[in-house]
Parts: sequence; structure tokens; C-alpha cells
Amino acid sequence: MPDKPPQSGGSLTAAYFEDIFAGDDDPWSLASSPYEAAKFARTIAVLDDRRYAAALEIGCAHGVLTRQLAPLCDDLLAIDIAAQAIDYARKRCEALPQVRFEKVVFPDQVPATNALDLVLLSEVVYYWSDDDITTAGAWLRAHVVPGGRILLVHWIGDTDYPQTGDAAVDKISAAIGNAITVERAERTASYRLDLWTRR
Repeated sequence: MPDKPPQSGGSLTAAYFEDIFAGDDDPWSLASSPYEAAKFARTIAVLDDRRYAAALEIGCAHGVLTRQLAPLCDDLLAIDIAAQAIDYARKRCEALPQVRFEKVVFPDQVPATNALDLVLLSEVVYYWSDDDITTAGAWLRAHVVPGGRILLVHWIGDTDYPQTGDAAVDKISAAIGNAITVERAERTASYRLDLWTRR
């Protein structure tokens, strides 16, 4: 896992992630790590009890999880801060017509999307500043339909990021407020999985 990001007190920047992908087409071993494979399998398993008309994946990296999520969705928009990541993801998912990709610096920028019944944030919220988490929480509250789901999956070990995994989840939960109920909360030795339903 890449480490030692610049510590500016804010969210990690597009330049940071572009540098990572320029040096390694799979910097987090998403396509080869047993940890990632098990985590992705569990992610899909908790979502696989329904079909999603409109889904958003925030931080798709190079599309390994996107490709697994796509069969559950009628329309899936996958976004990432890094153009190089989007290029890799688009190639990986080129046979999946329900998947679209956009380079979006969320939450400073927001995707043009209809009301959503699924938003997936896998290993992304801990890259954000407190202010950006507050902004993201308000956006999620406004754009996920009642009965829709928000799924977060985060590493819980030490990081050099603006947030720990636990702090990231706690802060975005507070930012969304009472608009969600907890459907599932799981914790392994390495990561936590939090599935929320929009009230």
C-alpha cells in the first residue's frame, strides 16, 4: 500500500493519486491481493440481495470492484480523482454497457446523477479532510433515495492519511445524521464494513 502522502491538513489531492498510478498500474494490489479479494467478495455478498437501478461508486481506482459490482446494477457510475485510474477502469469494464466512468474530484466536484439507490465508498473516506467529509455527508443525504443504501468499507490499521478508517466512518455518519439507519456493521482484523439505509 502506498504511504507517506503529503500532510497539508486537507484532503489528498488529484496530483498525489496521479503520481501513484503513474508509477504502478495496481498500486494497492487490488487485482492480486488475497486481502482485497476477500474484502471485495464480502462487499458484493452484502449487496447481492437486491438489484440497484442507479448506483455510484466513489473512488473506483482501476475498476476491479467496479466489474464485480456491475452485474447488480442497471446503471453504475464509477468516479475517481485520477485520470489514469479511470483509463484503467474503463478498459477493465469495457464489456459492461451499464457502467459509465467520470473523472470527478469528489466532493469538491459532484457527478451529474439522478437519485441513487446505492452509493459505495470503498477505502476512500479516510483520504478526506473534516470539511470534505461534512460536504460529502450532506450530498449523500440529499441524493440517496429513501430505502437506498450507502456502503462503506475501510482499512482499520494505521494510516498516514487525514483520517483513520474508524474516524472516517464516524465522521461521515455524523455528517449524514439521522437520515440513515444501520443495516449492518462488521469488523474483521483488517477492515470494517458499514452498510446504512437511507430513511
